[in-house]
Amino acid sequence: MEFFGLRRTLSQWLTHALMKDVSPTPHSIHLYDFDRLCYELRPGDVLLNEGRSHVSEVIKLATQSPWTHAVLYIGRLYDIEDTITRDKVKAHYDGDPNEQLIIEAELGKGTIVSPVKKYKEEHIRICRPKNLSPFDAQQVINYAVEQVGLDYDVRQVLDLMRFMFPYSFLPRRWRSSLFAKNPGKPTRTVCSTMIAEAFHSVKFPILPFAEKTKDGKIRLFQRNPRLYTPKDFDYSPYFDIIKFPFFGLDDVSIYKRLPWEKEDVYCNDLNNCYTKISHEPIELTDNSEFPDYKTVKSNISTENETSTNLTTKQKKHQSN
Repeated sequence: MEFFGLRRTLSQWLTHALMKDVSPTPHSIHLYDFDRLCYELRPGDVLLNEGRSHVSEVIKLATQSPWTHAVLYIGRLYDIEDTITRDKVKAHYDGDPNEQLIIEAELGKGTIVSPVKKYKEEHIRICRPKNLSPFDAQQVINYAVEQVGLDYDVRQVLDLMRFMFPYSFLPRRWRSSLFAKNPGKPTRTVCSTMIAEAFHSVKFPILPFAEKTKDGKIRLFQRNPRLYTPKDFDYSPYFDIIKFPFFGLDDVSIYKRLPWEKEDVYCNDLNNCYTKISHEPIELTDNSEFPDYKTVKSNISTENETSTNLTTKQKKHQSN
């Protein structure tokens, strides 16, 4: 009993040390518009996070990728169609029912339900499965919710690190949990494996193996879900990368530059206008205040060209 108590204490200490942030503060400059990202989320989307903890730095080194954590977006409680799945989410989350929720496997906590706003100050992006049907998206969510409560598989993470490094004192397949064929339902998992298995449950590809047969046909084989890392959802050709930069190039839309008359003027037609406050008829004597669409578009194009030329000159000046 003393041995198991000591092991538990060491495990808790190690977990706390690994989860401690290397940089105490998040990014000083927001790389994306979090509110817009939340607005555009769909159930079944995968969110990638660039972590700041010690274990995240190890994952970055091993995978050669900035993405260290993956979560599955399941929507709000009323977005979940299956009543059994919805009830299980309620049992593990007692917050606001209108909160946008995710399923994630986190070191030290296991597989849990969390709000999306947990990552508001972090660098995240959306990986959206291409053409995933609404029915299959719900099946993916059902599978992920079934995993809630499982412990985090630290051994699998360590074995994955050893598998990815080019050199090792031990053979990659020796005493590794990655290639073990364990029967029965697993009791531990990690973030990428849990999400990969959820998509495998509906036969949705992530990074499958492809084989061309002698008769010219193509056969696909699902990759071992234990070998997936967060970056694989970024690399997968079957997932679209959705980004919402804080300063988007398309943010200044053409309707923002339309030549509207005063805000308190309303018209039934150009010969029947009135003010919002007094409701008294007024006469529009100069129709030149309403330039046509081509004129507006031409003015905007001229402004954009001027801005581009200024940027080019600045770059040339800096290079000289």
